[in-house]
Amino acid sequence: MAEENKEQAQFALQRIYTKDVSFEAPNSPAAFTKPWKPEVKLDLNTNGRKIDEQHYEVAVKVPVTAKNDGETAFLVELVQCGLFVAANIPEQQMGPMLGAMCPNILFPYLRENVDNLVIKGGFPALMLAPINFDALYQQRVKEAQAQQAGEQPTH
Repeated sequence: MAEENKEQAQFALQRIYTKDVSFEAPNSPAAFTKPWKPEVKLDLNTNGRKIDEQHYEVAVKVPVTAKNDGETAFLVELVQCGLFVAANIPEQQMGPMLGAMCPNILFPYLRENVDNLVIKGGFPALMLAPINFDALYQQRVKEAQAQQAGEQPTH
């Protein structure tokens, strides 16, 4: 019976934490004197890395820049991480797990932290729209396959 438990797949979230955070409001207080019609730009990156035989760190990084009337109102950079335990999971399932499932778990925490930083900076709430990490992961896989196919020598 102990042999069976060793082979059973295990997945668990051990910890959620903020690894890096930055908030800048370079044009305050002047930014507060203008009508608020921001242009918000954000980028999103995820990565996962193996810590040891069972532990993986997954990070979701987002830089958000809000410009108002052509000037930067605020800039937020946040790296939200999770420490996950994964054991006896087939290799072909690890990519989707680290690239899509784990970021889906972390995103609500990232979203709340970004919103809190913006509000504490004196600006109106910024609720980031939900992200389809499954689609982003599939897109990255296709791009990697296309790049790999392009780099292989033709005979």
